[in-house]
This record gives sequence, C-alpha cells and structure tokens, in this order.
Amino acid sequence: MADKSNEIPAFAPLLDTIDLTDTVITADALHTQHAHGAYLRKRGAHYIAQVKANHPGLFDRVRRLPWRDIALDHYERTRAHHRHEIRRLKTAAFAHIDYPEAHQALQVVRWRRDFTSGKLTIERVYLITSLSPGAVGGAQLAAWIRGHWKIENLLHHVRDRTFREDDSKIHVGRLPRVMAGLRNLAISIHRQDGHTNIAAALRHAGRDCHRPLTALGLTG
Repeated sequence: MADKSNEIPAFAPLLDTIDLTDTVITADALHTQHAHGAYLRKRGAHYIAQVKANHPGLFDRVRRLPWRDIALDHYERTRAHHRHEIRRLKTAAFAHIDYPEAHQALQVVRWRRDFTSGKLTIERVYLITSLSPGAVGGAQLAAWIRGHWKIENLLHHVRDRTFREDDSKIHVGRLPRVMAGLRNLAISIHRQDGHTNIAAALRHAGRDCHRPLTALGLTG
C-alpha cells in the first residue's frame, strides 16, 4: 500500500492478477464498499462481506431483520483453546438491498465460555453475500466465515496482541512494511515448527541466540 493510504485502494489492483471466476471472496468490514462488490461480481466472483456500524444504513437494515423468527441453518459446538464455543448461523433472502447483487443476509451468533475464568461472551455478527439462496448449504457458509476468522486469529491477532504492532514507533518510509514482513515470517516459522502459542515460542527462541537460526535452517 502507498504511504498515507489504506487497504481500500489496494483491493482491486491486488486481485487484478488473479482469476476470480466462480470463487468466493471473504473480506473485513473495511472492504464492504459498493465499488468492491461491483468489482467482484464483474470479475465473476461472489463475496461474503461483513457489515458493521461504519455502514449505518446497511447495518441497521440487516440487524433489524426478524432473526428470532428465522430458522437455524447451521449449528456447531467445539472445545478448543481453553474455551467452549457454540456458533449458530441463520440466513435471510433479500428481494432488494442497497449493495451490488446482494441476495442474502447472514447472522452468526457465537457463544464463548472460558474454562479458566468461567466468563461467557456472546457476539453477533452480520454479513451479506451475493450467493443466491440455496446455492450452498449453511455448513459451507459457516466454513467460509470461520476460514476468514481463522486467518484473523492466526496472523493479525498475534501481530496485534503478541507483537503489539499498533504500538510500534517505526513509521518512516518502507520500514513499517519491512517489520510487518519480519513479523509474518516469525509467526509462519513458529507455526511450521508446530507451535500454537506464538508468545511462548518467542520467549523460547529468545533464550538462546542459536534457536532462531536453527528454526530458519541456517545452522545445524
């Protein structure tokens, strides 16, 4: 991305080099832009886009649908990462919505209970998609949505929380991009080595200057 810019102008140029025919693109709420939706449909791709309060009109319309009266499309219960999770997915067809070729709205409700603290959190997420009703089942929609969040959790969340990227004082020239690449490299190497706790892996590597070199295959 260019200096003093953001991800929005980079969206189309990044995807211009990829064949998007019959693909499904998931994106954060930042990319729930009319131009992005129209671009993906023109390229033959479908989208699943998150809707948040930064698009107040669209968000309010989707949020106010009669979700309590809509049948459940998918239910999933898992136990992982010291917590118990329940995820419920509902879909609602739209006759018309002010977004390029949007045909369905989605509601995902996630319950999470932490085994250690006992704390229960409930989160409601709203999305829209160009996929027509019945094109795919609820399980497939849920898998695509979880796949997007998995990227967020495995990479961006670690950069935000473990590396405290937002607190970095490096802002000059290309240095922020270089540092982001180095953080991605460190995370990827530790994941490749089987580590699931990146903070613990960093502490382990930091205790011996030879360990990072070994992880990179630079020493025997």
